[in-house]
Amino acid sequence: MVLDNLGESLKKTIQKIANAVHIDATLVKEVVRDIQRALLQADVNVKLVLELSKKIEQRALQEKPPAGMSNREHVIHIVYDELVHILGESRQLAIKKQVIMMVGLYGQGKTTTAGKIAKYFKKKGLRPALIAGDVHRPAAYEQLKQIAEKVEVPFYGDKNAKDAVCVIKEGLEKFRRTADVLIVDTSGRHKLEDDLIEEMTDIFKAAKPDEKLLVIDAAMGQQAGPQAKAFNDAIGITGIVLTKLDGTAKGGGALSAASEVGAPIVFVGTGEHATDFETFDPAGFISRLLGMGDLKSLLERAEESLKGADAEKTARRLMSGKFNLNDMYEQMEMISKMGPLSKVAELLPGGMAGKLKNADMNSTQDKLKRFRVVMDSMTDEERENPDLIRASRITRIARGAGAEHKDVKELLKYYNMTKKMMKGFSSDRKMRKGLMRQLQFGK
Repeated sequence: MVLDNLGESLKKTIQKIANAVHIDATLVKEVVRDIQRALLQADVNVKLVLELSKKIEQRALQEKPPAGMSNREHVIHIVYDELVHILGESRQLAIKKQVIMMVGLYGQGKTTTAGKIAKYFKKKGLRPALIAGDVHRPAAYEQLKQIAEKVEVPFYGDKNAKDAVCVIKEGLEKFRRTADVLIVDTSGRHKLEDDLIEEMTDIFKAAKPDEKLLVIDAAMGQQAGPQAKAFNDAIGITGIVLTKLDGTAKGGGALSAASEVGAPIVFVGTGEHATDFETFDPAGFISRLLGMGDLKSLLERAEESLKGADAEKTARRLMSGKFNLNDMYEQMEMISKMGPLSKVAELLPGGMAGKLKNADMNSTQDKLKRFRVVMDSMTDEERENPDLIRASRITRIARGAGAEHKDVKELLKYYNMTKKMMKGFSSDRKMRKGLMRQLQFGK
């Protein structure tokens, strides 16, 4: 979970409000102190914490709740609203032809992030390309080349070059007609020095980038603020990418850096894999921290995982009660493409990530993989009509999958339970029509 400690502290505060018999000045001041403590421990900028707590206290004591909302709900909404406010406005990069310049200090995850952004635009249907503009770090060329191969996008660089501006100009010319999004990786330093600023300025003039993204390691804490300001003063950054936000207790400092310089956070990295990367939505992020889930991000992941599949056809089959092992296989494929279950659980409301133990989620994920291997060992006829599967077939399927008899039986049991549930759903005509309408099928 992103910022575990902060999230747990804020959830306890929200629970305290929800369980309160009365909302009075004493409770509000206690809640404000709890929030201050949680944010300061997460290394959020002190000035921002004081401004935030003052606003929460003022609004909670003076504002009357809207019609139909209780005092408790109103105070929770105020806390949520003000936490979202300190993270700044939501902004996503335009899905269009453009040049993106990546900047940041050494070791912040800049080169890895360049690859993740290339993958992001590729999923959106554009043609990205990577340009290796870091000519100072010996391994930078090879690292970006390997990343480009992994995400399957074109790459340009010269491992023997010493002039970054020259390399970048050549790369831009090479991909001018064949790529839509040109992502320029640049050099970093252990600290912001005059020669780095000069090189960044020269690259900025040569590349004329549409976006200048500053990459910051979330573990930097409050050092992120001055760093962001220095880069912003040098080239005018248009967005911030926070990396390594998974589990860091000090991520609040990096989060508040965006507010300090007035540049929006556009992406966050929550792990090393290319899939551990998402657009930043302040409202969804705070909703997750408070244990309220993030259904918008969940639906986006589901939509992404269904690309290339006939989503409407699958949905209609499931809702009609016609459900076989091929349908279940597609369902499991979709879940696997959405990422680790632990990360999916964070997006569910009701604090599901906290209720589900990591060990249980890992066990379930392993089981789903095992089920798919078992189904791969079946014939088309068996997947279309699972009722055909009896003792002799179970033996053959288990042998072909390198599994045990009990694995095949467990899969069939899970299938029958799911089929029964789908039949119950398909019999509820009103619910079925409502959901199909929400999915915009049958317009």
